[in-house]
Amino acid sequence: MTVLADAVDSRDPSVGLAAVATLRTLVEELEVLHVENARACGWSWQAIADELGVTRQSVHKKHRTTRRRGQR
Repeated sequence: MTVLADAVDSRDPSVGLAAVATLRTLVEELEVLHVENARACGWSWQAIADELGVTRQSVHKKHRTTRRRGQR
């Protein structure tokens, strides 16, 4: 993570943009993990959406099949 933190502060655009791409991937993976955890704990789509600051429809559309795919 130290390398990533350093890359975010880089003045080299290729290094900085690569860091952004890596962070985007990490954020997506973290979101999937925590949405799956929230659903397993019985959270509603609305409660998850409220925490993420998005609409219920958008979080449901994005994550409704995530759990099923992971269980196959």
